[in-house]
Amino acid sequence: MPGEFDKGASRKSQEELALEAWSLAMNQMMEAGKKALRSGSVLTELEDSDIRIAEAEYEVVFEIDKVRLFKYEPTGKPNKNIAPVVICYGLFGRQSMIDLQEDRSLVRNLLAAGIEVYVVDWGNPTRADQYLNFDDYVDLYLGSCLEYAVGKNNGKPVNMFGICEGGTFAVMLAATRPELFAGLALAITPVDFHGDQENFWLGEGFLNTWIGNLDSHDIDLLIETYGMLPGAMTGAIFSSLTPINSMTKYNIGLANLDGDKDAMLNFLRMEKWIADRPDHPGELARQWLNGLYRENQLVSGEFELLGEKIDLSNISCPVLNIYAHQDHIIPVSCSKALGKFIPKERYQEIGFPGGHVGVFVSRKAQGVVSGGLIEWLETSSKTPSSKSKQKTKSG
Repeated sequence: MPGEFDKGASRKSQEELALEAWSLAMNQMMEAGKKALRSGSVLTELEDSDIRIAEAEYEVVFEIDKVRLFKYEPTGKPNKNIAPVVICYGLFGRQSMIDLQEDRSLVRNLLAAGIEVYVVDWGNPTRADQYLNFDDYVDLYLGSCLEYAVGKNNGKPVNMFGICEGGTFAVMLAATRPELFAGLALAITPVDFHGDQENFWLGEGFLNTWIGNLDSHDIDLLIETYGMLPGAMTGAIFSSLTPINSMTKYNIGLANLDGDKDAMLNFLRMEKWIADRPDHPGELARQWLNGLYRENQLVSGEFELLGEKIDLSNISCPVLNIYAHQDHIIPVSCSKALGKFIPKERYQEIGFPGGHVGVFVSRKAQGVVSGGLIEWLETSSKTPSSKSKQKTKSG
């Protein structure tokens, strides 16, 4: 009967579909296994000496306590129109990220453009440094590094590029000692530590919410217990923000590289950088977590440096602000808030279509971020700061 025939045909079709699904799953498993074997074979051939980072040549030109200032000479034709650039990373990781490898290096891109570069190295803080605070790191250490660069630039102000926490340091210094700055560039830098929470995308702002829900006593107790904010702890916290990726990158992620040696070396260099997390000085961390993350004192004008409240509107040089659209650590609104304090004619933004670290280590970043920074340096070098304009006018 027609009904029985249709029923049989339907059953046969279901069996065929099931067989196809099983065959597809088996093929995928076999292919994944082959990829894993090829990746494993490459791993057995690699040695630690193959996974080198931050190899651009530099000279240590200035030291203060554990802080050192590196100087890099241009590899391209020197661009005399652009003042030297001082790069300042934060203390939650190493500055080596900006020179991860030869073809993914902010430092090398600037040098190739003929720009003189300095990089601040914070060293390895220990419990002996637990009482150091923002006065020490911003005014004394970073200020001294900038003073050195200005002195070597015939007394003329220099450019600063601040990254993440280092960008927050740079913002504070530019607001309190604007005479040192020819230009201020920032990347993935928190300024408003609360941000636009009502409009966070799914996965954005977890860190802000978590810290904001802590009591100040919890943070005080943490700092008093360890003396420092341990690097192992901050590393675990950052990993917990992306749990699935953190759990699968060493098996599924690494295996899927299919034995591509260059891709695997890229991956391992990043992991080498991620694993090297210094301890964060305790009092500085207390101010960072309580004063900035919990109380948002920087944008409210309540945060103090050397006993004086910081007024962000005192920043008088041209400003470039680079943020990442998919940044799960520093929400976009936390970075873009700086634009409220800087006149439009001196303020520029670049939105990067990637994540927090991708701003520096992805292939796309080499053109978008490095290229945008170099273009801005060339343009801003022709645009005097508001202070310079005022002096010219009065003169």
